[in-house]
Amino acid sequence: MMTRPTDLAVATSVLALRRAVESWRRAGERVALVPTMGALHAGHLTLVEHGRAAADRVVASVFVNPTQFGANEDLSRYPRDAAGDKAKLAGAGCDLLFMPSVAEMYPDGFSTRIDPGPLGAVLEGQFRPGHFAGVATVVAKLLLQARPDIACFGEKDYQQLQIIRRIVRDLDIPVAIEGVPTVREPDGLALSSRNAYLDPAERHIAPALHRVLREAVSRAAQGEKPGEIAAGANAALLQAAFAKVDYVAICAADSLAPLERLDRNGRILAAAWLGKTRLIDNLPLDPP
Repeated sequence: MMTRPTDLAVATSVLALRRAVESWRRAGERVALVPTMGALHAGHLTLVEHGRAAADRVVASVFVNPTQFGANEDLSRYPRDAAGDKAKLAGAGCDLLFMPSVAEMYPDGFSTRIDPGPLGAVLEGQFRPGHFAGVATVVAKLLLQARPDIACFGEKDYQQLQIIRRIVRDLDIPVAIEGVPTVREPDGLALSSRNAYLDPAERHIAPALHRVLREAVSRAAQGEKPGEIAAGANAALLQAAFAKVDYVAICAADSLAPLERLDRNGRILAAAWLGKTRLIDNLPLDPP
């Protein structure tokens, strides 16, 4: 039986990361990667647990990636807790923490970006221009740096998950991408590092996002048309005191193409604002 260190090893360079992974490979061990931006919560630790179940070793990365933040987004105030993250990962059985600097990931002269194509231009891509190019580029780098057998991503960021699956397929990166179901608070709110921004009043309202999506799933099961369901969910979010709704969309589960009727597996996705905090969530939709 493999034993795990109580003090989590940390690699800050790609060279150190690769040396560790290569030593495990020489021992015939499978490796899982869990990419994160830190401020870890139970959802991230579920990804680590998933990796542990599927592989012999787990590497988690903590890197607040500047290229996926827009000019007016929250890069400077994004929550950071390096010591807490390390302790949580050690407790979850992670084998190595990869914590590179911005200079390590984007050295002087770095100029390459991956265009995720049409899948990155809709929904989140429409409201956060350039976001998915930053995501695609950093994830491709992490996959090539760590060279894992599998990489684990949460379904809360469903569009991101689909884009990562697409770039891995299109670029022939030899890794299996595994989606892990969203972890929620008891009241249904999807766990997110950005939930820390919510004040008590906003936190009281926030679970309505999941509740409205559940109601939409029920309406879909009764045969209501996607357009009517989305419009109703949008109105319900505003009635629940969300300040603004960026989108409620019913899409094909794989391509995220809009669905005019629910004749195949779909996904309902939404993004809405409470004060200065933007929440996203999604649920699967099966044909009635």
